[in-house]
Amino acid sequence: MNFTTKFARALVPVAMIAVAAPAAAADSPDMARFKTHIGAVQTLTANFTQIDARGRAATGSMQLKRPGKVRFQYGSGDLLLVADGRNVAIVDYQVGQKSTLPLNRTPLGVLLSGSPDLKGRAQIVPGGDPRIVSVRARDPAQYGSLTLVFTRSSSAPGGLQLYGWTAIDGQNRRTTVKLSDVRYNVAVPESAFTYADPKKH
Repeated sequence: MNFTTKFARALVPVAMIAVAAPAAAADSPDMARFKTHIGAVQTLTANFTQIDARGRAATGSMQLKRPGKVRFQYGSGDLLLVADGRNVAIVDYQVGQKSTLPLNRTPLGVLLSGSPDLKGRAQIVPGGDPRIVSVRARDPAQYGSLTLVFTRSSSAPGGLQLYGWTAIDGQNRRTTVKLSDVRYNVAVPESAFTYADPKKH
């Protein structure tokens, strides 16, 4: 797998989460719970399994800390995506390449803000299972659509436990992410948002 492919794959969960941050004003109780959930989560850690449009699986771990910081570590750590509060770096140690973008030029700026702007477009997706809350978010400037899936849990922020999400991009390609061992507002060390520069091969 070349660096460009890995770069695109690494951006998928970040873009999906970032699009989830904006939400349109709504009076439904579940939308209010969703807003409360987003606003209450200052840190988050989880493991993830990602399935792309071709059915290929990738696993890893994520750590998030407001304001401005997130880390997605794939597999053994050969591929990382790290936001350090100012920039977002995608680091591929296998091929010895790194790409960096200013945080404020990516969707991550909204998600990782200390005071996230919840204005945008989002709606509750009706479903047949009362234990599940699904929120579909759209951002025409980014990915086609994102559906976040929560299970109801009185112990989770806003009464919603993030289970995972499905994103459909502008080319109608579907990527699904399932989270496990999700922990909210736990200690996340600053060292999580640092990395060693790769050595060029």
